[in-house]
Amino acid sequence: MSGRAWVALLLFAAAIGWWYSPVSPRKPPGYASIDPSPLPATAGTAERAPATACQLPPRVGAFDPPLQSSTPATLAPFHLRAATLTPLAGFSIDAKVLSRRDYRSDRESQLAPTDLALGWGRMRDDTVLARLTITQSARWYHYRYSDQPPIPQAEIDRSAANMHMIPGSEAIASALARVEAGERVRIDGWLVEAQAPDGWRWRSSTSREDTGAGACELVYVCAVTRL
Repeated sequence: MSGRAWVALLLFAAAIGWWYSPVSPRKPPGYASIDPSPLPATAGTAERAPATACQLPPRVGAFDPPLQSSTPATLAPFHLRAATLTPLAGFSIDAKVLSRRDYRSDRESQLAPTDLALGWGRMRDDTVLARLTITQSARWYHYRYSDQPPIPQAEIDRSAANMHMIPGSEAIASALARVEAGERVRIDGWLVEAQAPDGWRWRSSTSREDTGAGACELVYVCAVTRL
């Protein structure tokens, strides 16, 4: 291959990398809000969805377990392009990101392009996490250990979960795209049930005690704060 061809190939690869990078002008995949106008971000503040589209629920205290709150009677469903979201409960979580997985090809990715496996309580402790192998696939999160678990398995199940993130604005989609495993984040939004016109449904868990199918939280994200 000639030198000119190599240069062209490198420029093409660089262009592709830039287009899919966080500084690209493209709209983050999965953003399906009816209101595409994000509020401007200012230094030291969380990324916020448009106030008219996504009001904030009560906020969790620092390092506290996830806070689930009642849904105001005045809070209407969120009508998105991919589905209508009916709020089930307010949700605010301060947690460590144990793993992240992005999805592009399943139907769910039209709403939630990113899953975050989040841990709180002792599931944010590095000495505990060092003895666990955590992975995500097919919209599930999995953990493995050798011999004995570092903390009781029931505590692991109550202190971590895989959560499907529906961005409430383009700014939120961009903020979620920058979240990395190992970070501490606070996420504020609403647990929802999604329903499409063809009858397709996707419903959030409203318990931190459940496991298995249906135990994941489906979160319409109003604010993301990297702590």
